[in-house]
Amino acid sequence: MGVLNIPNTLTIARILIIPVFITSIIYKRYDYSLYLFIIAALTDLFDGLFARLKNQKTALGTFLDPLADKFLLVTVFIILTVYNWIPKWLTITVISRDIIIVTGWLLLYLIAGISKVEPSLLGKATIWIQSMIIAYILFDINLHFLPNIPFWVFLITAGITIISGLHYIYKGMKLTHAG
Repeated sequence: MGVLNIPNTLTIARILIIPVFITSIIYKRYDYSLYLFIIAALTDLFDGLFARLKNQKTALGTFLDPLADKFLLVTVFIILTVYNWIPKWLTITVISRDIIIVTGWLLLYLIAGISKVEPSLLGKATIWIQSMIIAYILFDINLHFLPNIPFWVFLITAGITIISGLHYIYKGMKLTHAG
């Protein structure tokens, strides 16, 4: 099975969308931003689906898929924060969680030789709620009639993000028999 199978190609496409997305925001082509984010979300959905249905899971895909998610979400959070559509403190929370997860994975690999860490249900829920906030903001920027996101939604997102990060720390410690 080749490394450039359909799932990996979709994941790479998601990474390549990132600079185009940033450019579309900078040049105020918010319609393109929305379309690109939807396409990125669909590539995320379909890469996993194809990998499972066609039995095309690869080591590259296992590594690249979560990395592509992190690159996309962190980048979008940063750019939307620069334009004051997302609070700075929430973006700092999202970035901090991802830095902790990636650092933890690196430590697990260096200390225990463990390179595969399964995503948790809480981790998937975190990605989902963060993506929903981004999608809502992008729809609002384009349609101009949606109500502002209530502050408590940002608080819940931050809370789930923090709990998810703590859960990954716990899982990592358990894997190294330290916890």
